[in-house]
Amino acid sequence: MTELDIAEVAHRAGVPASTLRFYEEKGLIGPTGRRGLRRQYDPGVLERLALIALGRTAGFSLDEIAGMFAPDGRPDLDRRLLAARADELDRKIKELGALRDSLRHAAACPAPSHSECPTFRRLVRAAATGAVGTPRKRAPRPQ
Repeated sequence: MTELDIAEVAHRAGVPASTLRFYEEKGLIGPTGRRGLRRQYDPGVLERLALIALGRTAGFSLDEIAGMFAPDGRPDLDRRLLAARADELDRKIKELGALRDSLRHAAACPAPSHSECPTFRRLVRAAATGAVGTPRKRAPRPQ
């Protein structure tokens, strides 16, 4: 397969060309050369961009993602880091599920006023103490 220019890579990856240039600055991808003023990429960059997108969706920073590639560009994933992120996502899913259930209850609560609903009052108290709906510090990542 022939090399792809920056516009084709941007189109296929669904990201603006500025993102590709930024990823180059961060060392995440690199062009194979230029044709005129346009950067050229190996078609394998599309898989690398898909892995970067997956990492971003999972909440990894670009620096963390950069560390997930071997010097030859192949994925070199830290399994402990992946397991720790999966555990973090499990905690977040549990928190969000509890929040969703509380909101559904509040929406359908038969109490004449939400201030009279014990479940709603528990939700408000939990939010006031930071137990629900507020960002928490991330747990330290394994080294």
